[in-house]
Amino acid sequence: MKKTMWIVWPAFLMAGVLELLVFAVVDPQDLNWFGHAFEMSRQTVYTLGFFVFWFVNALAGALTLFLSLPPNEVNQSPL
Repeated sequence: MKKTMWIVWPAFLMAGVLELLVFAVVDPQDLNWFGHAFEMSRQTVYTLGFFVFWFVNALAGALTLFLSLPPNEVNQSPL
């Protein structure tokens, strides 16, 4: 649980920062997906954007934590 919080909490904070930075410049109503406008409200786009940013940051944190493990810990057999 402790390692999970090492990943999730900083990812949450950085997702908030990215949300502020991206949507300070981009208006969700101006976004297009393959030439078609989004049919979602601004709040929905903000929410989806936040969760995407959170997921990507958590994935980067998990990869960093995994790569910091010593080889004998990574290669341990569960049996």
